[in-house]
Amino acid sequence: MIFVDTCFKKQSEYKPVWMMRQAGRYLPEYMEVRKSVGDFLSLCKDYKKASEVSLQPVEILDVDAAIIFSDILVVPLEMGMDLKFIKGQGPVFENPISSLEDIKALNENCFKNLSYVYDALSLTREKLSKDKALIGFCGSAWTIATYMIEGMGSKNYAKCKKMLYTNPELLHALLEKINSVLKLYLEQQIKAGANVLQIFDSWASALEKEAFFDFSFKYIKDLSSYIKSKYPHIPLIIFPKGISAFLDDIDGDFDVFGVDWSTPLELAKEKLSPKYVLQGNLEPCRLYSKEAIRIGVENILKELKNLPHIVNLGHGILPDIPVENAKYFVKLAQGKL
Repeated sequence: MIFVDTCFKKQSEYKPVWMMRQAGRYLPEYMEVRKSVGDFLSLCKDYKKASEVSLQPVEILDVDAAIIFSDILVVPLEMGMDLKFIKGQGPVFENPISSLEDIKALNENCFKNLSYVYDALSLTREKLSKDKALIGFCGSAWTIATYMIEGMGSKNYAKCKKMLYTNPELLHALLEKINSVLKLYLEQQIKAGANVLQIFDSWASALEKEAFFDFSFKYIKDLSSYIKSKYPHIPLIIFPKGISAFLDDIDGDFDVFGVDWSTPLELAKEKLSPKYVLQGNLEPCRLYSKEAIRIGVENILKELKNLPHIVNLGHGILPDIPVENAKYFVKLAQGKL
């Protein structure tokens, strides 16, 4: 697989490409499937439908990898939290974590309850072309914890940070419990057919430097080391968003570093290459314009011309992007135009 080879620094005929959130609302085919099941969480739990939408971007756009359709919050859901996705508001937990008793009540063996994710992976791998990679994923312990403590998405993460600075032991206890679940969860994803894994740390930028390395990156490194020690043949991608100022101190047992659009690619190259393969980092809003796509992709390919590199957006594709523009981006990145 060209995707897996690139993750392991092998030169290939072109740079593989995929897009974060590539199975989503910008595709009419996705919306049809979503409508047939009713709501987002039902789609995540219907492994046949989840597999169907995972395969759509490969079939429609010819990306080099499928990423399994799921959500990072199925983990706390199966740990015993009451999760709802509310229109216009996003994910909401009815009873956020606030005490050690709350943490102790969480089910540490919940990876067994996530069979719908593993079934979706197995079915997708079975149907996916052998030359295309299948990506499994999870959220980082920190990013998952923010939702569990805040009860929903947050602009200032005040509840999490209050816990961090007033009761750090409590936050560490929660992070450790989440990480123990994530280790088993990612293991099961590999056994189900995932060829590559990605860890999303979407809210990394909420933390100052010292806090990031103590409460977020430490757990990413622990999770990465666990997986790579047991499954060295599985490439591991990490995506901590918005930490360009911290790149000097990034290290760990992973293969690919996902560069977000706010991080200059030349800076990531200077700090992290060639130790790690870079992934990214087209600004997602460039997909509104073919000319903006062309300029952005040309700059990215020029910057990393002689290096193994996975082309991707610097964050997820937006729901109102024209499908034709997404196709143009993929073909241009692959050198097929």
